[in-house]
Amino acid sequence: MNVIRTATDLKPGDRKVCLAIGVFDGVHLGHQQIIRQTISDARQHEDIALVVTFDQHPNVIVAPDRVPPLIYSPPQKLRAIGSLGADALLMVHFDKPFSEQSGEAFARKLVNDLGRVQRICVGADFQFGHQRSGNVALLKTLGAELGFQVHGLAAVALDGQIVSSTLIREAVRAGHMDAASQMLGRSYALAGRVVAGDRLGRELGFPTANLDVSGLVLPPNGVYAVRVLSRRQTHRGLLNIGFRPTLTQARPQLRVEAHLLDFTGELYGEELEVSPLTKLRDERKFASFDELKAQIQRDLAAARAAF
Repeated sequence: MNVIRTATDLKPGDRKVCLAIGVFDGVHLGHQQIIRQTISDARQHEDIALVVTFDQHPNVIVAPDRVPPLIYSPPQKLRAIGSLGADALLMVHFDKPFSEQSGEAFARKLVNDLGRVQRICVGADFQFGHQRSGNVALLKTLGAELGFQVHGLAAVALDGQIVSSTLIREAVRAGHMDAASQMLGRSYALAGRVVAGDRLGRELGFPTANLDVSGLVLPPNGVYAVRVLSRRQTHRGLLNIGFRPTLTQARPQLRVEAHLLDFTGELYGEELEVSPLTKLRDERKFASFDELKAQIQRDLAAARAAF
């Protein structure tokens, strides 16, 4: 999938373009429906299937006091969209000047920059532009003028509930991974780049990869048996989410640390994708490092048994 930063970079030539537009956090079943419809439209007419999304959640700019934690890291989101078969993705830089465009101005500029647009596909309740001045009705009006069709797709429901990023975040926070996975249409996984830690795990004999998960929604604190995707290889592992209460710390910080079973090597700088299999125990404080080390041994045995 070709990732571009401005619409004029697409250069479709004589081909028309079919668009899917949205934030697409999590790329859940509802998002997949929109993107797959766009791909189907494009294949039918030999057009280009283009997904249009944003480099950060719009609330970072328009409502900074109401920024939701993300389900997926940006690279994880790109991988999920790419796996659906889109030809290209336009990553729009969402900043203050962009947020001040009206919905009509945004749509007109996008269509003009892309050249020949065949169809635009969005959710039925999709709103965009300054003060949410754009919606499906506006797109249809512009489509009649500029020569494109519009699909406003109804939301997807599971067990009578509308699938939404909000509902998935609630499921992850509550530790309901199966529910989150059902709404995502794939196993829930959190992803983060490996950053330097304090090497405590190595000192204890269990080296861990310290993940930067800034801005992501997280499962409840505790220890999990997990599958870890690294360099396109899957490993079994152990994940700890918590404040490491056994340590004496002036300012405890939340850590997300993964230990890969039967693995040796450096992972610094890589993004790991971690899928919780089962929760083994809650976070708790131990009387000594020896007691902590003994518990980690038990956790490792429990993780191996979980597989």
